[in-house]
Amino acid sequence: MSEQRAPEPAEITAVLGFLPLIATYFDKARGQMPPEQAESFAAHGLTARHGAVCVQLLARPAVSVGELAEAMGLALSTVSELVGDLDAADWVDRRPDPGDRRRTLVSLAAHRVDHMRYYVTVRAAPLLAAMDRLTPQQREGFAAGIRAWAEQLRHWRP
Repeated sequence: MSEQRAPEPAEITAVLGFLPLIATYFDKARGQMPPEQAESFAAHGLTARHGAVCVQLLARPAVSVGELAEAMGLALSTVSELVGDLDAADWVDRRPDPGDRRRTLVSLAAHRVDHMRYYVTVRAAPLLAAMDRLTPQQREGFAAGIRAWAEQLRHWRP
């Protein structure tokens, strides 16, 4: 076990004390899905990680699994498994890359796009409203902090 630094009182009051509020936001995610989406996720055992793939595919309409893995900061094998699960659940479409037939492009299934766009819009509202209150420099710092935290969480072993 690596040595861990105890938080200073100022770090607790300035940052850590707000994390339970953010956890509540994530706990509500499944309940804010459109019913058809929630039923499909439940029936196929899909998780938040599968949802994260769908969100990425909303922003990147046709991408290879390797590019998706790089964008998400996950192992190729992990993203390949997630995409396979989503394909079995009829959430994604796969097709050969017209520019390189050896590659397969993945996209969000057309009949799922509106559901995901609605869900992402609803879920993004509080974050976007908060970011709108920040200066461009503060937004950059906030985004950098979130990326750094996500990177740490990816490798964290309590």
